[in-house]
Amino acid sequence: MFKTLKRLTLAAAGVLLATGLTHAADKPAEVRLDYAYYSPPSLVLKKFGWLEEDLKADGVPVKWVLSQGSNRALEFLNSGSVDFGSTAGLAAVLSKANGNPIKSVYVYSRPEWTALVVPKDSPIESVKDLKGKKVAATKGTDPFLFLLRSLQQEGLSKTDVEILALQHADGRAALEQGRVDAWSGLDPLMAGSEVQAGSRLLYRNVAFNTYGFLNTTERFATQHPDYVQRVIAAYEKARQWILANPDDTARLVAEEAKLPLEVARLQLSRNDFSTPVPGAQHVEALKAAAPILVEEDLVRKGTDVAAVIDALVEPAHARAVVK
Repeated sequence: MFKTLKRLTLAAAGVLLATGLTHAADKPAEVRLDYAYYSPPSLVLKKFGWLEEDLKADGVPVKWVLSQGSNRALEFLNSGSVDFGSTAGLAAVLSKANGNPIKSVYVYSRPEWTALVVPKDSPIESVKDLKGKKVAATKGTDPFLFLLRSLQQEGLSKTDVEILALQHADGRAALEQGRVDAWSGLDPLMAGSEVQAGSRLLYRNVAFNTYGFLNTTERFATQHPDYVQRVIAAYEKARQWILANPDDTARLVAEEAKLPLEVARLQLSRNDFSTPVPGAQHVEALKAAAPILVEEDLVRKGTDVAAVIDALVEPAHARAVVK
């Protein structure tokens, strides 16, 4: 009888231990997110600490890392430096197609955040005029892909221009210093160049902008689905605050990104915060843009980019949160 009771006690203890380990595994040691000056909701969320408040009861700290472009955010995700990264949609597709195991779980905005920019006194009047010119762009980002699509639309390719691979801020500096003829820019740097240096938008096309996505790793989404939804809920709170407080948002973005208020207002005027749940319109935009990845040999030959997009966009978490 005693031996039987002992075995039952040990078995029960084993079940409790296994259950405890399961719960422990469900809770991450910390939640690491990027913030980016091109993602106003990330700046709002970081400023007010709403996610920290929510996770405090669980004893889960929040860590913020600055991303200076989609390429940096995707590198952070791929290396395991962050659990959530803010990128342009097509940049996420390119990264996923080349082996980065990520999921796009939320749309933080639809920015008209990229255009081809020239100095105020430039003689260049059209995209065709860029042939033989030096153009700055950050590889692996939406502005880089925007440049390729804009050239292709005019019967040109990347070999018809000299692309200088510069990080976004360096591209703006190169433009304003006359070291390049054009820059495929993004906000808020682009808005800053317009306001502060008189730079001119040579070509803009909102249809070429593939939304701003919040991405997480497949591993984090599988191991901590509840925390994915809690992060999205915090982003939703930030999005709703932006919609209700446009003037305060401009002041906050200006403060956090160290921008003149006029620049922040121009940046925000080019953002649409109305469609946070990834859906058919986002998938369609990505699939319309995807052929450039194949045509420019940016993905492995034979890659089914449409299938990559279907595997990338995961609306279920946002649907559970956004009302």
